[in-house]
Amino acid sequence: MFREVLSMLNNCGVPYVVSGAFALQQHTGIWRDTKDLDVFLTAEDVPYALKSLSQAGFECEIRDPIWLAKAHRDGFYVDLITGMSNAVIQVDRSWIERSRSAEVFGVKTRVLAAEELIASKLFVTRRERFDGADIVHVIHGTKGKLDWNRILSLAGEHWEIVLWALVLFHYVYPAHSDYVPRWVWDDLLTRFRNAVAQSDRATPFRGSLIDENMFAIDVHEWGMEDILGEERARRTHKIPQNGSCPPESRPTPDPSHQI
Repeated sequence: MFREVLSMLNNCGVPYVVSGAFALQQHTGIWRDTKDLDVFLTAEDVPYALKSLSQAGFECEIRDPIWLAKAHRDGFYVDLITGMSNAVIQVDRSWIERSRSAEVFGVKTRVLAAEELIASKLFVTRRERFDGADIVHVIHGTKGKLDWNRILSLAGEHWEIVLWALVLFHYVYPAHSDYVPRWVWDDLLTRFRNAVAQSDRATPFRGSLIDENMFAIDVHEWGMEDILGEERARRTHKIPQNGSCPPESRPTPDPSHQI
């Protein structure tokens, strides 16, 4: 099924990149059995992928127009992901352009670059699933040879989440804190010291961006801001609700995304 889906996406010209267990294996050597194939692509390209999958007999649905469509057949699932569920981080064509060539089950494809893989896991910090271990494994597996400016750019104003992940990395691998460049430590720790020293009472509550269920009481009973709802409402690039695409059109493949 994985071979069929990847070949289908290659043939129909949808710009995409593989994430999940396959990307993690490429960057760390860690392998996990999986019945899910995670594919990252832009919201605008999802309808073309769904059309091809539907024609191949997959049951398709748009689970959340902010970030997720799904296709399944015979107990196997394909997740079409366009960003993070909290709407903070969004997939654009640069994620495809920066991907690396790979082979998955004999099919030539591309997997997420390490920087985007880390970014995709920064907010997966829920009690039922925590991807912090994956992040520190990627840093360790790459020996920190990463484009740290890219990681910080993807995180944007949520740089504390990066610092949180790096503190976890240092705790887990104290002998390898040098895998994170000194300028990154200095930058983030300086920002943190300044933020603590100049606390702003007007700064909104952000717990729901971490987990809307664990921090539901803050919003629904304690009257704090619903920043998750605000972020999702601001998202302009959403998966078309009807999943439709022009009948005679198809996405234009990016020249840099050569399989």
